Amino acid sequence: MARVSVEIKDHIAHVTLTRSDKMNALDDAMVKAIIGAAAEVASSDARVVVLAGEGKSFCAGLDLMSFMQMGKVDPTEWLMARSHQDANEMQEVSMAWHRLEIPVIAALQGAVYGGGLQLALGADIRIAGPDVKLSVMEMKWGIIPDMGGMVLLPKLVRSDVLRQLTYTAAQVGADQAERWGLVTSLAADPLAAAQALAAEIAGKGPNAIRAAKRMIDYAESGASQSEVLLRESAEQVELIGKPEQMEVIAAQMQKRAAVFK
Repeated sequence: MARVSVEIKDHIAHVTLTRSDKMNALDDAMVKAIIGAAAEVASSDARVVVLAGEGKSFCAGLDLMSFMQMGKVDPTEWLMARSHQDANEMQEVSMAWHRLEIPVIAALQGAVYGGGLQLALGADIRIAGPDVKLSVMEMKWGIIPDMGGMVLLPKLVRSDVLRQLTYTAAQVGADQAERWGLVTSLAADPLAAAQALAAEIAGKGPNAIRAAKRMIDYAESGASQSEVLLRESAEQVELIGKPEQMEVIAAQMQKRAAVFK
């Protein structure tokens, strides 16, 4: 059965996990479907993504039966292999969205555990419902988060928070998750809020949005001040050099002039 649906409308890619009977838990088919969905979006005309899960939960993490099957294989075969640029297949579940050139908004409800949390971390923005429970769940099974979590979590939370989450596998509610920076904002209907934000972003200049995501990623990469300043200038030159961008700038200047008349 299909694990993920992709619908692109009005330049918004609606990507939905569709294994609601299993709380959208990650089995091998789901892993491959999520990575395939990211590739499909990357080759489309989408300007922004809404990433969601059907049913009561966004994603409850790894399917335990699937994990048991993986345990029968030499871990070197499926963990150490770099099958997707610098990532293995499991890491690509989150890193594919982090790498995407356009913004990704995750709408979270119910359980967001383990691999499900790491998938959500691959998004640029996370909007959580009041019932959400998040957990870096891996310590419960005597393992560590290894699906991109240690790349993405340190960018969002303080070191002491990261350590507490990782060491304890404790569940965190929506309010605490927002205070700690695990989620961006809260909404009674996170999917509706994500769709509204996506529509707003899709209405902005697509070249500028992509440049902004590249620029933010570069600024967060540890580049020096001089490197970031130079990159800012280079990105701006590239944008201003596009005829369609000059038309946008001219139109905005006319609107601004009209306000001051």
